[in-house]
Amino acid sequence: MSRAGIYLDNAASTPVDPRVIEVMADALARHGANPTAAHEPGRQAAEALAQAREPVAAAIGAQPADLVWTSGASEANNLAIQGVAAAFARQPGHMITLCTEHPAVLGPMAALEAQGWAITRLPVDADGFCDPAALAAALRPDTRLVSVMQVNNETGVCQDLAVIGEALRDHPAALHVDAAQGAGKLPLDVDAIGADLVSLSAHKLHGPKGVGALFVRRRPAPHLAAVWHGGGQERGLRPGTPAIHQILGMGKTYELAAAYAPAESRRIGELRDRLWQQLAAVGDLVRNGGPDRVAPGLLSVSVGGVHADALHYACTAGEPPLAVSRGSACAAGSAESSYVLRAMGRDPALAAASLRLSLGRFTSGADVDTAGRVITAHIERLRALADAVAV
Repeated sequence: MSRAGIYLDNAASTPVDPRVIEVMADALARHGANPTAAHEPGRQAAEALAQAREPVAAAIGAQPADLVWTSGASEANNLAIQGVAAAFARQPGHMITLCTEHPAVLGPMAALEAQGWAITRLPVDADGFCDPAALAAALRPDTRLVSVMQVNNETGVCQDLAVIGEALRDHPAALHVDAAQGAGKLPLDVDAIGADLVSLSAHKLHGPKGVGALFVRRRPAPHLAAVWHGGGQERGLRPGTPAIHQILGMGKTYELAAAYAPAESRRIGELRDRLWQQLAAVGDLVRNGGPDRVAPGLLSVSVGGVHADALHYACTAGEPPLAVSRGSACAAGSAESSYVLRAMGRDPALAAASLRLSLGRFTSGADVDTAGRVITAHIERLRALADAVAV
């Protein structure tokens, strides 16, 4: 708990670990040279970048040379999807994704659809899971890419990537995984699931904003073409001088994540379950996502008998204020209820009256207990007001 209240929006972005800040400050002071320059300061900068790749690659069972630095997972998603499309520019085909994917996946696919690509958006069940058999049935001879996220950013639902990868084993389509919410927190092995492209983030893992990476398998390499031009950096896929301080910060972020996991995931999961038990006691709440396959740090609840705007305002403006969200931070300005929850069959009004509570490294038991008490009090008060108005 801080002067600003209790922070429970780690799925949107996490507070940067002080040890990461130290590394970034040191990098700004030490590495002013361009890492492509042919002199000693340049070579030192290049060596620092090479070292930063190692813990990031290790988090997903990849080789350091497999990584392409980006400005974040959203750019990595776009590079993966648009890059595959660019490789097949003369023969547009078919792509598959889920209707509950992040906007950074659904957006570029919608843009490709307008250009003549066929896009299949598979449904999910009431718990948010995709049927791998339905995905296998949707494959076509001209399917170029299948994109499925590891952990849903609103509900925390984890898809069965191993089964999905097995369905693609004998198909030439590339498998892209948006792992922004899961990498560094949950196990992920690119070889075990047969992933060709994986998007990674730093700021979901107590690292800096503005940096991410795309895993691009080298052997066998997916059909992927550059979508930006003008430099040879990052295997020719992402031109521009690397932001050394941010990349070194991402490297330290994943180094710390490896040191904490799995103990950190277990602690956060226990706190999440403790929070749910406190909230469930108020009654008429729906927990979104099958609890056995939801990432430890995420709890999505839909609250019956309250007005959506009143609930969110009470939580964020009350005392103490709670930093919580209704769903995806990328859709925070939308007046519509969550498309993810509607896809899971939630009534639009119930989907709107939802809270996404996401925990992180700096969430304490006291934070959880206070938040549980405060949210419960808000729900009871708002329901009482609604009943009084109805009389």
